[in-house]
Amino acid sequence: FVALISLSFGGAVGLMFLMLGCALPQYNQYWPLFVLFFYILSPIPYCIARRLVDDTDATSNACKELAIFLTTGIVVSAFGLPIVFARAQLIYWGACALVLTGNTVIFATILGFFLVFGSNDDFSWQQW
Repeated sequence: FVALISLSFGGAVGLMFLMLGCALPQYNQYWPLFVLFFYILSPIPYCIARRLVDDTDATSNACKELAIFLTTGIVVSAFGLPIVFARAQLIYWGACALVLTGNTVIFATILGFFLVFGSNDDFSWQQW
């Protein structure tokens, strides 16, 4: 129960940083909201790989490694997009810093979700 509240709080704080980077009067640009697509896409490869992979063997699995590679690419893209926006002068560097802080908190929350709720063997999405 405490883990669920902590993850909810982490997600709210991360989204608050993202919104501050967009909506503060000195920034007032909503381009950073495109990182929301990366928040949605980041857990998908790993969830698909968990459905397809049997974890009974101790050797590494190519499907799971590909999923981790794709997830890493999505996360790096989420950190790169605000930097590209700031370099192209679409957003200010202060807004970029707020969005990067929000990215760190959100991706730590997503990782925490998988560590807390994905560790047991009887995990399924039907419990939600």
